[in-house]
Amino acid sequence: MALARARRSDSGLNYWPGFVDALSTLVLSVVFLLTVFLVVQFFLSQEVTGKDKALEQLNAKIAQLNDLLSLEKLSKLNLDDQVAQLRAGLAAAEGERDRVKGLYDGLAGAGDAQGRANELNKALDSEKQVSARALAQIEVLNQQISALRRQLAALEEALEASEKRDKESQGRIADLGQRLNVALAQRVQELSRYRSEFFGRLRAILGNRPDVRIVGDRFVFQSEVFFDTGQAALLPEGRAELDKIATALIELDRQIPAEIAWVLRVDGHTDVRPINSPLFKSNWELSAARAISVVQYLVSLGVPAQRLVAAGFAEFQPLDTAPTEEAYRRNRRIELKLTER
Repeated sequence: MALARARRSDSGLNYWPGFVDALSTLVLSVVFLLTVFLVVQFFLSQEVTGKDKALEQLNAKIAQLNDLLSLEKLSKLNLDDQVAQLRAGLAAAEGERDRVKGLYDGLAGAGDAQGRANELNKALDSEKQVSARALAQIEVLNQQISALRRQLAALEEALEASEKRDKESQGRIADLGQRLNVALAQRVQELSRYRSEFFGRLRAILGNRPDVRIVGDRFVFQSEVFFDTGQAALLPEGRAELDKIATALIELDRQIPAEIAWVLRVDGHTDVRPINSPLFKSNWELSAARAISVVQYLVSLGVPAQRLVAAGFAEFQPLDTAPTEEAYRRNRRIELKLTER
Protein backbone atom coordinates (compact mmCIF):
# COMPACT_ATOMS: atom_id res chain seq x y z
CA MET A 1 0.00 0.00 0.00
CA ALA A 2 2.85 2.42 0.82
CA LEU A 3 4.42 1.81 -2.60
CA ALA A 4 1.13 2.44 -4.31
CA ARG A 5 0.69 5.73 -2.45
CA ALA A 6 4.26 6.71 -3.37
CA ARG A 7 3.59 6.07 -7.07
CA ARG A 8 0.40 8.12 -6.97
CA SER A 9 2.16 10.97 -5.16
CA ASP A 10 5.14 11.06 -7.54
CA SER A 11 2.85 11.46 -10.55
CA GLY A 12 2.28 15.17 -9.73
CA LEU A 13 4.83 17.84 -10.65
CA ASN A 14 6.43 19.39 -7.54
CA TYR A 15 9.55 21.40 -8.24
CA TRP A 16 10.28 22.31 -4.65
CA PRO A 17 11.64 18.89 -3.58
CA GLY A 18 13.98 18.87 -6.56
CA PHE A 19 15.24 22.31 -5.60
CA VAL A 20 15.79 21.18 -1.99
CA ASP A 21 17.64 18.05 -3.22
CA ALA A 22 19.89 20.16 -5.42
CA LEU A 23 20.57 22.57 -2.58
CA SER A 24 21.32 19.67 -0.19
CA THR A 25 23.71 18.23 -2.77
CA LEU A 26 25.53 21.55 -3.05
CA VAL A 27 25.79 21.94 0.73
CA LEU A 28 27.11 18.40 1.19
CA SER A 29 29.66 18.93 -1.59
CA VAL A 30 30.89 22.10 0.08
CA VAL A 31 31.05 20.33 3.48
CA PHE A 32 33.04 17.48 1.92
CA LEU A 33 35.52 19.87 0.29
CA LEU A 34 35.88 21.80 3.57
CA THR A 35 36.48 18.52 5.43
CA VAL A 36 39.26 17.55 3.01
CA PHE A 37 40.76 21.01 3.30
CA LEU A 38 40.68 20.91 7.13
CA VAL A 39 42.34 17.47 7.18
CA VAL A 40 45.11 18.74 4.89
CA GLN A 41 45.54 21.85 7.06
CA PHE A 42 45.70 19.71 10.21
CA PHE A 43 48.50 17.46 8.91
CA LEU A 44 50.41 20.43 7.51
CA SER A 45 50.07 22.36 10.78
CA GLN A 46 51.36 19.32 12.74
CA GLU A 47 54.38 18.96 10.45
CA VAL A 48 55.13 22.70 10.32
CA THR A 49 54.80 22.96 14.13
CA GLY A 50 57.46 20.28 14.60
CA LYS A 51 59.77 21.94 12.08
CA ASP A 52 59.19 25.36 13.67
CA LYS A 53 60.28 24.00 17.06
CA ALA A 54 63.46 22.58 15.53
CA LEU A 55 64.06 25.89 13.74
CA GLU A 56 63.59 27.84 16.99
CA GLN A 57 66.16 25.64 18.72
CA LEU A 58 68.56 26.14 15.82
CA ASN A 59 68.07 29.93 15.92
CA ALA A 60 68.71 29.92 19.68
CA LYS A 61 71.97 28.04 19.14
CA ILE A 62 72.99 30.49 16.39
CA ALA A 63 72.28 33.39 18.77
CA GLN A 64 74.51 31.80 21.42
CA LEU A 65 77.28 31.31 18.87
CA ASN A 66 76.95 34.96 17.78
CA ASP A 67 77.30 36.09 21.40
CA LEU A 68 80.36 33.92 21.88
CA LEU A 69 81.83 35.26 18.64
CA SER A 70 81.29 38.85 19.82
CA LEU A 71 83.04 38.09 23.13
CA GLU A 72 85.97 36.45 21.35
CA LYS A 73 86.32 39.41 18.99
CA LEU A 74 86.34 41.80 21.97
CA SER A 75 89.01 39.70 23.70
CA LYS A 76 91.10 39.76 20.53
CA LEU A 77 90.91 43.55 20.40
CA ASN A 78 92.05 43.76 24.02
CA LEU A 79 94.93 41.39 23.34
CA ASP A 80 95.94 43.38 20.27
CA ASP A 81 96.05 46.54 22.42
CA GLN A 82 98.23 44.78 24.99
CA VAL A 83 100.58 43.54 22.27
CA ALA A 84 100.88 47.06 20.87
CA GLN A 85 101.70 48.43 24.31
CA LEU A 86 104.31 45.72 24.94
CA ARG A 87 105.90 46.34 21.57
CA ALA A 88 106.06 50.06 22.33
CA GLY A 89 107.67 49.26 25.71
CA LEU A 90 110.11 46.91 24.00
CA ALA A 91 111.06 49.56 21.47
CA ALA A 92 111.63 52.06 24.28
CA ALA A 93 113.70 49.51 26.20
CA GLU A 94 115.81 48.75 23.15
CA GLY A 95 116.34 52.49 22.61
CA GLU A 96 117.44 52.88 26.18
CA ARG A 97 119.66 49.85 25.82
CA ASP A 98 121.34 51.29 22.74
CA ARG A 99 121.83 54.62 24.52
CA VAL A 100 123.40 52.94 27.52
CA LYS A 101 125.57 50.81 25.27
CA GLY A 102 126.83 53.93 23.51
CA LEU A 103 127.67 55.49 26.81
CA TYR A 104 129.39 52.31 27.89
CA ASP A 105 131.48 52.18 24.72
CA GLY A 106 132.50 55.83 25.18
CA LEU A 107 133.60 55.22 28.73
CA ALA A 108 135.22 51.81 28.25
CA GLY A 109 138.74 53.28 27.70
CA ALA A 110 138.72 55.52 30.72
CA GLY A 111 140.13 53.93 33.88
CA ASP A 112 138.53 56.41 36.22
CA ALA A 113 135.12 55.54 34.76
CA GLN A 114 135.26 51.85 35.71
CA GLY A 115 132.68 52.20 38.44
CA ARG A 116 130.38 54.05 36.09
CA ALA A 117 130.85 51.32 33.54
CA ASN A 118 129.86 48.64 36.04
CA GLU A 119 126.71 50.53 36.87
CA LEU A 120 125.95 50.86 33.19
CA ASN A 121 126.50 47.11 32.70
CA LYS A 122 124.07 46.35 35.48
CA ALA A 123 121.54 48.73 33.95
CA LEU A 124 122.06 47.07 30.58
CA ASP A 125 121.53 43.60 32.06
CA SER A 126 118.37 44.83 33.73
CA GLU A 127 117.10 46.21 30.45
CA LYS A 128 117.90 42.94 28.74
CA GLN A 129 115.88 41.05 31.33
CA VAL A 130 112.98 43.46 30.84
CA SER A 131 113.25 42.98 27.08
CA ALA A 132 113.32 39.18 27.47
CA ARG A 133 110.21 39.25 29.66
CA ALA A 134 108.49 41.53 27.15
CA LEU A 135 109.37 39.17 24.31
CA ALA A 136 108.04 36.20 26.33
CA GLN A 137 104.77 38.04 26.97
CA ILE A 138 104.52 38.91 23.28
CA GLU A 139 105.01 35.25 22.36
CA VAL A 140 102.27 34.19 24.80
CA LEU A 141 99.94 36.84 23.39
CA ASN A 142 100.69 35.72 19.84
CA GLN A 143 99.77 32.17 20.82
CA GLN A 144 96.53 33.38 22.40
CA ILE A 145 95.71 35.38 19.28
CA SER A 146 96.30 32.29 17.14
CA ALA A 147 94.00 30.26 19.40
CA LEU A 148 91.33 32.96 19.18
CA ARG A 149 91.60 33.00 15.40
CA ARG A 150 91.12 29.24 15.31
CA GLN A 151 88.05 29.59 17.56
CA LEU A 152 86.64 32.32 15.32
CA ALA A 153 87.16 30.13 12.26
CA ALA A 154 85.36 27.24 14.00
CA LEU A 155 82.49 29.52 14.99
CA GLU A 156 82.15 30.80 11.44
CA GLU A 157 82.07 27.22 10.14
CA ALA A 158 79.40 26.34 12.71
CA LEU A 159 77.31 29.33 11.65
CA GLU A 160 77.61 28.39 8.00
CA ALA A 161 76.62 24.79 8.79
CA SER A 162 73.64 26.01 10.83
CA GLU A 163 72.46 28.27 8.00
CA LYS A 164 72.84 25.42 5.56
CA ARG A 165 70.80 23.07 7.79
CA ASP A 166 68.15 25.77 8.15
CA LYS A 167 67.82 26.09 4.39
CA GLU A 168 67.66 22.30 4.01
CA SER A 169 64.95 22.11 6.71
CA GLN A 170 62.86 24.74 4.95
CA GLY A 171 63.22 22.84 1.69
CA ARG A 172 62.19 19.57 3.33
CA ILE A 173 59.15 21.24 4.91
CA ALA A 174 58.02 22.61 1.55
CA ASP A 175 58.61 19.25 -0.14
CA LEU A 176 56.72 17.43 2.62
CA GLY A 177 53.75 19.78 2.23
CA GLN A 178 53.66 19.17 -1.52
CA ARG A 179 53.88 15.41 -1.08
CA LEU A 180 51.12 15.49 1.55
CA ASN A 181 48.85 17.47 -0.76
CA VAL A 182 49.48 15.03 -3.60
CA ALA A 183 48.85 12.01 -1.34
CA LEU A 184 45.59 13.45 0.01
CA ALA A 185 44.42 14.32 -3.49
CA GLN A 186 45.19 10.79 -4.65
CA ARG A 187 43.30 9.30 -1.69
CA VAL A 188 40.28 11.51 -2.39
CA GLN A 189 40.33 10.60 -6.09
CA GLU A 190 40.72 6.91 -5.31
CA LEU A 191 37.84 6.92 -2.83
CA SER A 192 35.71 8.87 -5.33
CA ARG A 193 36.37 6.20 -7.94
CA TYR A 194 35.30 3.40 -5.60
CA ARG A 195 32.27 5.45 -4.52
CA SER A 196 31.24 5.80 -8.18
CA GLU A 197 31.61 2.05 -8.70
CA PHE A 198 29.56 1.37 -5.56
CA PHE A 199 26.82 3.74 -6.70
CA GLY A 200 26.77 2.08 -10.10
CA ARG A 201 26.34 -1.33 -8.54
CA LEU A 202 23.54 -0.18 -6.26
CA ARG A 203 21.74 1.46 -9.17
CA ALA A 204 21.91 -1.81 -11.07
CA ILE A 205 20.81 -3.82 -8.02
CA LEU A 206 17.95 -1.58 -6.90
CA GLY A 207 16.67 -0.59 -10.32
CA ASN A 208 14.24 2.31 -10.77
CA ARG A 209 12.25 1.94 -7.57
CA PRO A 210 10.12 4.99 -6.72
CA ASP A 211 10.86 4.62 -3.00
CA VAL A 212 14.65 4.72 -3.52
CA ARG A 213 16.25 7.93 -4.71
CA ILE A 214 19.79 9.25 -5.23
CA VAL A 215 20.40 12.62 -3.60
CA GLY A 216 23.91 13.86 -4.26
CA ASP A 217 26.32 11.26 -2.86
CA ARG A 218 23.61 9.35 -0.91
CA PHE A 219 21.06 6.63 -1.54
CA VAL A 220 17.77 7.61 0.11
CA PHE A 221 15.29 4.87 1.13
CA GLN A 222 11.86 5.73 2.44
CA SER A 223 11.46 4.32 5.96
CA GLU A 224 8.41 2.33 4.86
CA VAL A 225 10.76 0.09 2.85
CA PHE A 226 12.37 -1.16 6.07
CA PHE A 227 10.09 -0.40 9.03
CA ASP A 228 6.50 -0.14 10.16
CA THR A 229 5.35 3.20 11.55
CA GLY A 230 6.99 4.01 14.87
CA GLN A 231 9.04 0.77 14.85
CA ALA A 232 12.74 -0.09 14.43
CA ALA A 233 12.42 -3.81 13.59
CA LEU A 234 13.34 -4.61 9.96
CA LEU A 235 10.55 -5.84 7.67
CA PRO A 236 11.17 -8.92 5.45
CA GLU A 237 11.13 -6.79 2.27
CA GLY A 238 13.65 -4.46 3.90
CA ARG A 239 15.94 -7.36 4.72
CA ALA A 240 15.78 -8.46 1.09
CA GLU A 241 17.00 -5.05 -0.07
CA LEU A 242 19.78 -5.04 2.51
CA ASP A 243 20.89 -8.50 1.33
CA LYS A 244 21.67 -6.98 -2.07
CA ILE A 245 23.47 -4.01 -0.56
CA ALA A 246 25.55 -6.27 1.73
CA THR A 247 26.78 -8.29 -1.26
CA ALA A 248 27.95 -5.11 -2.99
CA LEU A 249 29.64 -3.87 0.20
CA ILE A 250 31.54 -7.12 0.77
CA GLU A 251 32.85 -7.05 -2.80
CA LEU A 252 33.80 -3.38 -2.40
CA ASP A 253 35.71 -4.11 0.82
CA ARG A 254 37.85 -6.65 -1.05
CA GLN A 255 38.72 -4.12 -3.76
CA ILE A 256 39.46 -0.94 -1.78
CA PRO A 257 43.06 -0.88 -0.43
CA ALA A 258 43.31 -1.32 3.34
CA GLU A 259 45.02 2.05 3.82
CA ILE A 260 41.91 3.93 2.63
CA ALA A 261 39.76 4.58 5.72
CA TRP A 262 36.27 4.32 4.19
CA VAL A 263 32.96 3.70 5.93
CA LEU A 264 29.32 3.34 4.94
CA ARG A 265 27.31 5.78 7.05
CA VAL A 266 23.72 4.77 7.77
CA ASP A 267 21.62 7.81 8.72
CA GLY A 268 18.16 7.54 10.29
CA HIS A 269 15.67 10.41 9.84
CA THR A 270 12.10 10.99 11.06
CA ASP A 271 9.43 13.54 10.31
CA VAL A 272 8.76 16.52 12.54
CA ARG A 273 5.87 14.99 14.46
CA PRO A 274 6.95 13.96 18.00
CA ILE A 275 6.80 10.37 19.20
CA ASN A 276 6.38 9.12 22.76
CA SER A 277 5.90 5.37 22.79
CA PRO A 278 6.91 2.75 25.36
CA LEU A 279 9.91 1.86 23.17
CA PHE A 280 11.02 5.32 22.03
CA LYS A 281 10.70 8.52 24.04
CA SER A 282 11.77 10.83 21.22
CA ASN A 283 12.52 10.96 17.50
CA TRP A 284 16.21 10.89 18.39
CA GLU A 285 15.84 7.39 19.83
CA LEU A 286 13.69 6.17 16.94
CA SER A 287 16.04 7.45 14.20
CA ALA A 288 19.14 6.08 15.97
CA ALA A 289 17.49 2.72 16.63
CA ARG A 290 16.53 2.35 12.95
CA ALA A 291 20.07 3.16 11.79
CA ILE A 292 21.49 0.66 14.31
CA SER A 293 19.06 -2.04 13.11
CA VAL A 294 20.30 -1.61 9.53
CA VAL A 295 23.96 -1.69 10.63
CA GLN A 296 23.48 -4.79 12.80
CA TYR A 297 21.77 -6.64 9.98
CA LEU A 298 24.56 -5.75 7.52
CA VAL A 299 27.13 -7.00 10.04
CA SER A 300 25.19 -10.28 10.38
CA LEU A 301 25.54 -10.69 6.59
CA GLY A 302 29.33 -10.41 6.75
CA VAL A 303 29.97 -6.69 6.22
CA PRO A 304 32.96 -5.68 8.42
CA ALA A 305 31.70 -3.77 11.45
CA GLN A 306 34.57 -1.27 11.27
CA ARG A 307 33.26 -0.17 7.86
CA LEU A 308 29.81 0.84 9.19
CA VAL A 309 28.58 3.89 11.10
CA ALA A 310 25.07 4.41 12.50
CA ALA A 311 23.76 7.95 13.05
CA GLY A 312 20.38 9.31 14.11
CA PHE A 313 19.28 12.80 13.02
CA ALA A 314 15.65 12.74 14.25
CA GLU A 315 13.60 15.43 12.47
CA PHE A 316 16.40 18.01 12.22
CA GLN A 317 17.59 17.31 8.65
CA PRO A 318 14.35 17.45 6.63
CA LEU A 319 14.20 17.21 2.84
CA ASP A 320 10.84 18.96 2.74
CA THR A 321 9.68 21.47 5.37
CA ALA A 322 6.08 21.63 4.19
CA PRO A 323 3.45 20.57 6.83
CA THR A 324 1.91 17.92 4.54
CA GLU A 325 1.67 14.16 4.56
CA GLU A 326 3.80 14.01 1.42
CA ALA A 327 6.55 16.03 3.12
CA TYR A 328 6.35 13.86 6.23
CA ARG A 329 6.71 10.72 4.11
CA ARG A 330 9.76 12.12 2.29
CA ASN A 331 11.44 13.06 5.54
CA ARG A 332 11.00 9.58 7.07
CA ARG A 333 13.99 7.92 5.46
CA ILE A 334 17.20 5.89 5.73
CA GLU A 335 20.23 7.28 3.90
CA LEU A 336 23.37 5.38 2.87
CA LYS A 337 26.55 7.37 2.23
CA LEU A 338 30.02 6.01 1.35
CA THR A 339 32.54 8.39 2.92
CA GLU A 340 35.87 8.66 4.76
CA ARG A 341 36.27 7.79 8.42
